[in-house]
Amino acid sequence: MLRELRQVLRLIKLKGKQRQQSGLKTAGGLLVLLWTEEGSSSQRLNCTVASAGPWCVGLEMRALQPDLKKVLFPGVWSCPEPDPEELSAFTDLYGSLQFLWTFQIKDAGPSWSTCQAHITAFLRTFSLTNAGIRIHLKFKIHAQKSQHEFRVLLRRKVTLAVQPPLMLDLTCSAHAPRCGQTGPWCQGGHPVVGERLPLSIPPAAMDQGLLGELSVQLVTLLSPCVQQYPNLPTELSRMQVLVYSPSNIPVPAPSGFLQSLPAALDYPQLGLGRIHCPSSKACHEDLVPSGGVVYAVEQENWDDPEQESSGLPVQQSLLVFLFLQHSDPFTSELTDIMAGELLLERHLEDVLSNNRRAVTSALQAELLNTTKASKQRQKKQEKLQAAAEVILSSTISIVSSSSSMDFRHACLTRMKVRDTHELSASLRESLRRVTSWRFVPKERCYPAQVEDQAEGYEHARAEI
Repeated sequence: MLRELRQVLRLIKLKGKQRQQSGLKTAGGLLVLLWTEEGSSSQRLNCTVASAGPWCVGLEMRALQPDLKKVLFPGVWSCPEPDPEELSAFTDLYGSLQFLWTFQIKDAGPSWSTCQAHITAFLRTFSLTNAGIRIHLKFKIHAQKSQHEFRVLLRRKVTLAVQPPLMLDLTCSAHAPRCGQTGPWCQGGHPVVGERLPLSIPPAAMDQGLLGELSVQLVTLLSPCVQQYPNLPTELSRMQVLVYSPSNIPVPAPSGFLQSLPAALDYPQLGLGRIHCPSSKACHEDLVPSGGVVYAVEQENWDDPEQESSGLPVQQSLLVFLFLQHSDPFTSELTDIMAGELLLERHLEDVLSNNRRAVTSALQAELLNTTKASKQRQKKQEKLQAAAEVILSSTISIVSSSSSMDFRHACLTRMKVRDTHELSASLRESLRRVTSWRFVPKERCYPAQVEDQAEGYEHARAEI
C-alpha cells in the first residue's frame, strides 16, 4: 500500500510542479483514508486520497485517470466510494476537492499495525518538506478507528537550485532545559542550504534508461536553536539523513551507503567521538517508513567530568536532507518522468556508491559547519568558566577571611547553607544558571515564552 500511495502523491506533485514555479501558494489539505468494508476479505484494503486548496488547483481528474492506471501496480483494483461524511468534513476545511482517487489492494502484505506505522511515518516525513499542506490520515480497519493530523507550527520557504521552493517544517519538539530559566526560547531551527553536488550516473543505470543530468542538494536543520543564549552548553546527540526524489517524495534510503557512511567521516576534525546506528534492527526499521537513517552521535568529551560540573548540555538533533534533482531534455511525458524517478530510486544505491567520495566530502563539510559554532561556543564557555572560578574563589575568600561574624552569618543565611563548603557549591550553581541564560536578541529566532521554574531563576539572580 505504501508504494501505491507514494505513486499517487508523486503524480500530484509532478503535475503541480509547474504551478509552483509560477508562484502559486503551496497551501491546502491532503486527506489519506485507509478503510475496509464490512464483511470484506481480511487482506483487502481500500485507500482514498483527496486534496484541496491552492497547492493542487487545476488538477483534471479525467485527464489524470489514464496516467494513474499506468503508474499503479497490477495489484490495484477499483473499489466503492468512501464515506461522504469524511469528504464533507474535509471540504468544509479546505474548499472543493481538486483531486479524488480511491483504489483497493487485494494483498495488503504484512500486519495492519505494520502497514499503519509505515504509512504514518512516510506522511510525517513528507510533511517535513511540504509544510504548507495540512495532512489528515485516518484509519478505519475492521471497526477500529484512528487518526493523525500533521500540523506545522513554524515553516519557512527554502529555495533550491533547480526545484520549486520548498516549505520546510522548522518546528522543534524538544523542550527548553529545566534549569530554573525564564524568558524567550526559540521553538524552531534555522535551515542552511548547502552546495548542489553533480552526480555521475553509473553505466548499469544508463543501460536501463537513466539518462540526463543528476545532482543532489543538501539542506541541514539543527534544532533546538540556542543562538539567543550563547553561554548555554550544547551537545549534538542525534543525526538523521532523509532522501527525497526530484518530485520531493521521501524515498527508501540506500541502506548500504548510509550505514557505511560513519566509517568514512573524519571524527577528529568534527570534534566528535563517533557516529553510529543505535542497532542494526532499529536502523533497518527506520529505512522503510521514513526514507532515512537515524544515527546516534557521541561527543569527543563524552565522559568529561568538567562538562558535567558545568551543567547538563542541551541535546541537539541534526536533520540532513538530500534532495535529488534530475533532468532529461528528451523526456516530457508525465508517465515517462515518473518512470525515470522509479528508475533513479532503484539504482540510488549504485549512484551514491559511484559518487561516494564526493557525497561524503559534502556531508563532512556540512557537519563541519554545524559543529564549528559549537566549538566556538565551547571556547567562550571555557573563558567564562575560568572567570567564574576567579569570582567564586574571591567571594569565598572574602567570606572566610571576614572577622565580622554578623557578615558571615548573613551570607550563609542568604544562601541557605551551613558553612563555606556548602556556600561554594551553592554559589557555583547559582552563577552557572544565571550566566547560561544570558539573553542575546536574534531577529531570525522563533521565540516562545518559557516560564518553568521562574521563581528559582529569580532566586539565583538575587543570590549573585
